[in-house]
Amino acid sequence: QVQLVESGGGLVQAGGSLRLSCAASGAIFLINDMGWYRQAPGKQRELVAAITNSGSTNYADSVKGRFTISRDNAKNTVYLQMNSLKPEDTAVYYCNGKWKSGSILRRDYWGQGTQVTVSS
Repeated sequence: QVQLVESGGGLVQAGGSLRLSCAASGAIFLINDMGWYRQAPGKQRELVAAITNSGSTNYADSVKGRFTISRDNAKNTVYLQMNSLKPEDTAVYYCNGKWKSGSILRRDYWGQGTQVTVSS
């Protein structure tokens, strides 16, 4: 099993910054790609940013240029630096880890989520 624990959420004014952290433990050797998803009230969960084991990244168009995902494999931690936050970034943010065999997804692992609220 893999456990993912997020931290760093909170309340911030528009234009401010937050950094989310996600610490992985357990059978972390299973994890390939990691990422951050978010879910706002009444909306579907969506991908925010993802990073592979080799460091390749991709971002949702809505956060490009404002958010940066990074990964410290020695600490088994993935980060999401969020700058120039907007009220529409308000959501519960979830850390995700993927166990893949080649291109086949074996299992998704999820953290418990952390609330990010951006006031206008």
